[in-house]
Amino acid sequence: ITVKVPGLILQDQGKSPVLCIGEEQPKNCFTELQVLKGHFDIVRFLVQIDDFRCASAGDDGLVLIWNIETGERLQELRGHSQQITAITTFVCRSDVTAHPSLITASSDRTLSLWDPDTANRIQTISDLQSSVKCLLVLERLSLWVSGGEELCVWNKDFQLQCHRQQHSDTGITALIELPKNCLAAAMDKEIVIHRLTLSTDSSVSVSEIHRLSEHQDQIRALISVNDGLFASGSHAGELILWDSISWTTQATMHILWEESQASTQTEIRLGAQKPSEMSIQHLSTNGKVRSAEAVGSGLYVYNVVSRTVVAYRKAAHDSNVLHTTLLSDSEVMSCSEDGSVRMWEIQDLPLPAEPASAGFFGMWTFGRSSKQSGPQSKKVVDIPNLRTLELTGDLIGHSGAVQMFISFKEKGLVTCSTDHLLILWKNGDTQSRLRSLALFHKLEENGGL
Repeated sequence: ITVKVPGLILQDQGKSPVLCIGEEQPKNCFTELQVLKGHFDIVRFLVQIDDFRCASAGDDGLVLIWNIETGERLQELRGHSQQITAITTFVCRSDVTAHPSLITASSDRTLSLWDPDTANRIQTISDLQSSVKCLLVLERLSLWVSGGEELCVWNKDFQLQCHRQQHSDTGITALIELPKNCLAAAMDKEIVIHRLTLSTDSSVSVSEIHRLSEHQDQIRALISVNDGLFASGSHAGELILWDSISWTTQATMHILWEESQASTQTEIRLGAQKPSEMSIQHLSTNGKVRSAEAVGSGLYVYNVVSRTVVAYRKAAHDSNVLHTTLLSDSEVMSCSEDGSVRMWEIQDLPLPAEPASAGFFGMWTFGRSSKQSGPQSKKVVDIPNLRTLELTGDLIGHSGAVQMFISFKEKGLVTCSTDHLLILWKNGDTQSRLRSLALFHKLEENGGL
């Protein structure tokens, strides 16, 4: 189904009004959409397979393969009996070829390796003690890791190499790769550093070597920024930037709301604010200088080199932001529980409409943070060179919370939602030109009208 979509006007009467955009959206190229049907429950995951294919997965246990150029459903991967809890691509390499595969984990306590070309399930592991919550592929080592109540290391043939039991109520919720054969695993309020040791006989062992306990609340997001830095965000609005080799704190920011404008130079208290209003749901990075962060219903962009906030919107959506990404150094995209996908542009502030000292960035400290029993020094700081996030596009098509999206650049954008649908958003002008070219070629082949 292909539909032309005009801009829509959103209105919000709450105490923090969300920025509205009118019908005219000259910077929004996504004026054409195609609805992709096939799932019959919440679609939570999207992964890019190659330049023209993606896979979707969710609570129905299905994995569907799509051609994003045509919107065609290419394959259905059936085998899991319960919801998918994690999915990732895994490149099976030989001497001459590199073939993309998919690894899926499910609440049915199984792991599966799939061929997206044929829909065949190549390998299955069904004797797990608990369900897997996250997956990490270590391409350089030809290994992959699963996290949950256990940390398990597997080889490319799906053979278990080693494992460690994790003693936590939540288990491992996120995994990233660090230098020197190390891994960082988020477990409740801690980040546990593990090291993989490869022996001469090709055996692998894993050992816990360090714990980072600076967070005061559950860690909700963990990402690798670049070779030297990684970042973590918590439910209480704590953002910590870490050194990837020494595992020391490089910068700490605590996002708090102040109770009144008069208290900007005094200690900031949380007051009666709900934790979800400051919870860091998602972190993303362009791998260079900037990262984007979803905080409650707000959004901000952060410079990891200068350790400063570039721009922010305290009320970017009507509900919690679930996913965000930097499309370029000046363009940001976000999606929310409110069912919208929004496009933002980083621009200079014409007027100080939302001052930096308004309490959104309540505490900013450098160096190593610690859980000291004594009172901590808290200071509200002005943010120099602060810019604004200007709303340039609003994509309205889903009737439920938009879980995440993938950008295929000029080919389009794919979104998934609790409404069981995927939507393929495309540049309307480009699609019109392509259809015109196709028509002209057809006329030429048929000798004209």
